[in-house]
Amino acid sequence: MHNSGRHIQQELEGLYSMPEISVLTQLIFKEVCGNSFIGMTTDKISHLSGPQRRKTEDIVRRLKTGEPIQYILGKTEFYGLPFIVTPDVLIPRPETEELVEWALSGSRKTNCSVLDIGTGSGCIAVTLAKKMNKADVYAWDISEGALEVASENARLNGVSVHFLVHDIFQPVEDNPVFDVIVSNPPYVTESEKVDMEVNVLDFEPHVALFVADDNALLFYERIADIALVMLNDRGELYFEINREKGSEICNMLRDKGFESVELKKDISGNERIVRAVKPESHG
Repeated sequence: MHNSGRHIQQELEGLYSMPEISVLTQLIFKEVCGNSFIGMTTDKISHLSGPQRRKTEDIVRRLKTGEPIQYILGKTEFYGLPFIVTPDVLIPRPETEELVEWALSGSRKTNCSVLDIGTGSGCIAVTLAKKMNKADVYAWDISEGALEVASENARLNGVSVHFLVHDIFQPVEDNPVFDVIVSNPPYVTESEKVDMEVNVLDFEPHVALFVADDNALLFYERIADIALVMLNDRGELYFEINREKGSEICNMLRDKGFESVELKKDISGNERIVRAVKPESHG
């Protein structure tokens, strides 16, 4: 049998960068060889069994179509925790870990109540439930398929999250019940589609990605309105945003009356996260 690591590299060359191929090769062998892969290097693996070889070939074939490795393996890692992913949910991104990091560092007391709007895989809600002290975490999504995945992820990580199918454009209750609202809503405009990788466009759920050009802040404005009603006084709102829309979103939040509006750059230097505080109500 040929050197499997070299074979994978040859098959994927030109489609992925060399560092990507190196990571993919490790992930493939970890999946195919299980625990026996621990401590082995990919260039040492040349004697795969028939079933292992077939599984490797199948994964490589799917990678060549541009299908993300996370969907092929059905899993990924987020904030050091394991998550199941299916094509019903977006693959969690490193920038979203930074959103979680910021929410965790907020002026939080214990026993706070949290709402994650548009939860997808549940990566934000589950991580906050895991890392916050006695938080009561709720999560909404319009997709029942996404919520099934998110519920699995809560079980996988041993946390309790209240998942609800909810369309944010429907009425919401009108009394404050949350200390923190977090959201990573759809923010890629239709015109930005042309710049997107095929593995995102062809495989990830469009309902979770895209918003019309002429209404790019649609979700942010609606979620800000929900936050004004459902956040307790001094409650915090956290958004992941389109890096082109930072000042617009901050101005919108200030116009609606939010205080301490802050814009933060992600690790790549793009304006990616916003935090705002609901003011004290008078009267």
